[in-house]
Amino acid sequence: MKNIVLCFLFICCFGIISTTAQNKFTLKGIISEEKNNETLIGVSIIFPELNTGTTTNEYGFYSITLPKGTYKVIISYLGFSTKTETIVLSDNLTKNFSLADSLETLNEIVLTQNIEKLNIQTPQMSVNRLTAGSIKQIPVVLGEADIIKAITLLPGVTSAGEGASGFNVRGGSADQNLILLDEATIFNSSHLFGFFSVFNPDAIKDIKLYKGGIPARYGGRISSVLDIYQKDGNSNEFHANGGVGIVSSRLLVEGPIVKEKGSFLLGGRSSYAHLFLPIFDNNNSAYFYDLNTKLSFKLNDKNSIYLSGYFGRDVFRISETFNNSYGNTVLNFRWNHLLSNKLFSNVSLIYSDYYYGLELSFVEFDWVSGIKNFNLKYDFKHYISDKFKLEYGLNSIYYKFNPGNINPTTETSGINPFKLIDKFALENAVYVDAEHKISDKLALSYGFRLSSFLRLGQDELNIYENDEAVTFNEDFQIYEKADPIGTESFKRSAVIADFFNVEPRLSLSYQLNSNSSIKASYNKMSQYLHLLSNTSSPTPLDIWTPSGKYVKPQLLHQFAIGYFKNFKDDKYSLELESYYKTVKNRIDYIDGADLIANNAIEQVILNGRAKAYGLEMLLRKNEGRFKGWLAYTLSKSEQQTPGRTPTETGINNGNWYNTSYDKTHDISLTSSYDLSKKLKINANFLFQTGQPSTFPNGQYVYNGVTIPNYNSRNSDRLPAYHRLDASITYNPKPEKTKGWQSYWVFGLYNVYNRKNAASITFGQNDETKRNESYRLSIFGIVPSVSYNFKF
Repeated sequence: MKNIVLCFLFICCFGIISTTAQNKFTLKGIISEEKNNETLIGVSIIFPELNTGTTTNEYGFYSITLPKGTYKVIISYLGFSTKTETIVLSDNLTKNFSLADSLETLNEIVLTQNIEKLNIQTPQMSVNRLTAGSIKQIPVVLGEADIIKAITLLPGVTSAGEGASGFNVRGGSADQNLILLDEATIFNSSHLFGFFSVFNPDAIKDIKLYKGGIPARYGGRISSVLDIYQKDGNSNEFHANGGVGIVSSRLLVEGPIVKEKGSFLLGGRSSYAHLFLPIFDNNNSAYFYDLNTKLSFKLNDKNSIYLSGYFGRDVFRISETFNNSYGNTVLNFRWNHLLSNKLFSNVSLIYSDYYYGLELSFVEFDWVSGIKNFNLKYDFKHYISDKFKLEYGLNSIYYKFNPGNINPTTETSGINPFKLIDKFALENAVYVDAEHKISDKLALSYGFRLSSFLRLGQDELNIYENDEAVTFNEDFQIYEKADPIGTESFKRSAVIADFFNVEPRLSLSYQLNSNSSIKASYNKMSQYLHLLSNTSSPTPLDIWTPSGKYVKPQLLHQFAIGYFKNFKDDKYSLELESYYKTVKNRIDYIDGADLIANNAIEQVILNGRAKAYGLEMLLRKNEGRFKGWLAYTLSKSEQQTPGRTPTETGINNGNWYNTSYDKTHDISLTSSYDLSKKLKINANFLFQTGQPSTFPNGQYVYNGVTIPNYNSRNSDRLPAYHRLDASITYNPKPEKTKGWQSYWVFGLYNVYNRKNAASITFGQNDETKRNESYRLSIFGIVPSVSYNFKF
């Protein structure tokens, strides 16, 4: 390992020396929107004479070092008018740019913020971007714009179905996705069990999904990174926007604290369909509410501070007997500091909390569980030259896991207070990432992440013979819980188990010509947290648990290669990618595993392995009255848990089996057509291979009881999933750009009323005594209407 670090440092130093020369000067600055001073992420700053350029970072900052001279600079960003200026670079220069909205901003429905040829050159791959504007154009159930539903229209991304939480990327499970909101971890991304996401599109500035080629600054998950940044707020003048729909409404206000220096943003959403239930003599209710907030202040040219937060809750109540509430709370304080013309830094103090509460009146007890973390991050971006950039930093995360706490709610309750043992952990990491343009055709991105995970002391830990918490019964050929032979206790500062991993990252791009390139990437990543769930998609009741003495961290190796092309003057673009990844220590569950209120979860899980591979295609039309994209994925996702010894059978007899998120074919078509300035049609069509499932293939009678016999794990499938959604956007006054502006959206979800199966269950008819299957469908055709406004 020491040799790896020394070798990498040598490469970095060589890159710095070889790309640094005399008589060069640095151009730096901030790029923002003209109307509100909102900083812009990923703006292209291009110098055509030099065939080079750069982009703004997450805070709108850019820096580039060039030889002395006079140059034309092009500032380009989708949805904004391109700006061209002449720069005389005879000394270090600070130059801020403001971009004006393009007239086509409301009509864009695109994936990336720009399709400049510079993107063909960069080594970044397996990354998709969605703008908040394009997300609002996509028809969704009940008319509520949804970030999570939008990204499932991208290649390599699927959902577990209607009414299911989370999303799956390249054959990975939902808990393998790192979801960040202003750098804070979101542990549950869904409202109302998956019908809505927790992200308010009105408050969002930038959305980026990494499926592969993941930079070293990200860690802790092995499947993907969904990185979301909130708007800073308008520092010029007060504005508000919102919408009123059938089941929910939203409102966002923003304005200056100190004009052109400080701003605030406050946004809220709430559903209210439950208010109408009493009309129908229904005492049940299900609703959500959330709040986004952000304060931004520019102290001076070198220092800015931000305070952002999110709070959300879901409430699900059945009469007076069942009351369930859950949600996320995050808070982040950030300080941007410009150390020099070439060195940008950011310090973040982050708090994240996921809470789950359940009250059961009929059994007179309540249940509370959750996970909290405190994160300290210090990141640097070093713009050494126009051909060489470094990103490096460190972070430390302290975790507290509350697996569950049960308390009686009445004095007559038969339930005794019971507290599952809290768990604690500390995750640390340092990283270095280099972006190196070797020549006009070849560019590299390389780096590594050093991660460590310390499982800290807890009040009580079981001890097992031979350290095996699961035993194999050779007589019955089944796995069973092992009986502890004792327990041991630890001080909080003690270390029960520790892990250390080197995670190299490498991406490269070779430009074939001015419009096409081939790219390749390799990632090794570690995941130290596990979501305990034996369902196909996460539920609020699922519990996070850390790696430790009996649960090993998941380790990923992923390879990807792709071909990228812009053609017909960038009106069209094509992306083809193929990937292969393996996962070590993927947890699996023994038959009959009980995950709820289990104080010894190690007794029902085994460490297995997984693999996934596939081919992705994305064809985009970026201009004209008709715009949109076609995405197709051909993939396979499998898991295996072999026996630990020659006499053990393993799970599923040690054979590979389909994971619950294996979808052989996944097709999505998303489109937008401008009928006129006032009317626009949006539609999307989805087709997915049915979700793997396990059905009975026979039965036998024992002592008068009929017992089903099942196939091997996930050897069957639900019927194929497909649906068509459509919407019409009507803007009565499209020419109006000031004062009260509004538009209507009329939508149909599942136009042809497809009864897609969420699950199939089997049982015996009480009258005929014949076996029957029952299909559960969540939605048929669902109409929606919403009124949206801003002023």
